[in-house]
Amino acid sequence: MRMTRIVRKILSHYESDNPGTKANLARILLQGKLGGSGKMVILPVDQGFEHGPARSFAQNAAGYDPHYHYRLAIDAGLNAYAAPLGALEAGADTFAGQIPTILKVNSSTSWAVSKDQAVTASVQDALRIGASAIGFTIYPGSDRQFNLVEEIREMAQEAKSYGLAVVIWSYPRGGDLSKQGETALDVTAYAAHQAALLGAHIIKVKPPTAHLEQKEAKEIYEKYNIARDTLSDRIAHIMQSSFNGRRIVVFSGGAAKDLNSIYDEVRALRDGGANGSIMGRNAFQRPHDEALEMLNKIIAIYQNKY
Repeated sequence: MRMTRIVRKILSHYESDNPGTKANLARILLQGKLGGSGKMVILPVDQGFEHGPARSFAQNAAGYDPHYHYRLAIDAGLNAYAAPLGALEAGADTFAGQIPTILKVNSSTSWAVSKDQAVTASVQDALRIGASAIGFTIYPGSDRQFNLVEEIREMAQEAKSYGLAVVIWSYPRGGDLSKQGETALDVTAYAAHQAALLGAHIIKVKPPTAHLEQKEAKEIYEKYNIARDTLSDRIAHIMQSSFNGRRIVVFSGGAAKDLNSIYDEVRALRDGGANGSIMGRNAFQRPHDEALEMLNKIIAIYQNKY
């Protein structure tokens, strides 16, 4: 696809990046059915690490095969496919050049006690398999948050020097945060802003609730009447907190939910100015044809057609 005015404007926001990094961002932005629109839908499949194979794939046994996820992302016309090293290696040759990939370079497991992630792949791995970006999770608020910040600082510097883009999953948890606070508006905005400050090109956060977790922040939100009644209001605030829309922000789909709930949420993301969705379990845990139908409707929502 040819370069579009919208994508050119987005790339202009990354003023320090080299042509290689901008080219890889452009590959993601120009790929698939939403290519050139500034919107994107990404398929992430890192849940095998996080939850184990049966919890991740038993609902749709085809998902045990890494090739299935490559094909789903390609067939659906998505912008990119993100996964840990082994899964991407398993299809790197068969699907070379057909879909931009994001190598998830750190992961945790359901057995972990601390809120931490292990580095499971390298920038060199990303280059070797032809990935367009690395993906890295941080846990703002956890006891290990500063270790994760230091790890991504080093890896992002290396990735950018080789012309790769950087995606940061920013998931607040641990420390003094309550479970409700993990998706509170003030906390999610803080997490997105931290990812931007760390140099992320693409930021991944969860859709925020109207809850305000931090006492000091709550006073500010109420004093300045920051809108939070609707999800689209809250999404607009997350975009504002991500350098006033100068950074790409995509929102996770979370646990499996019914189709109407998914479509309503995506409409709110669109109306709030989100760049798109990064949807895993809600896609790959459905049979192929059902997943394609759902993803086509999600794409149509971002195209203002549904």
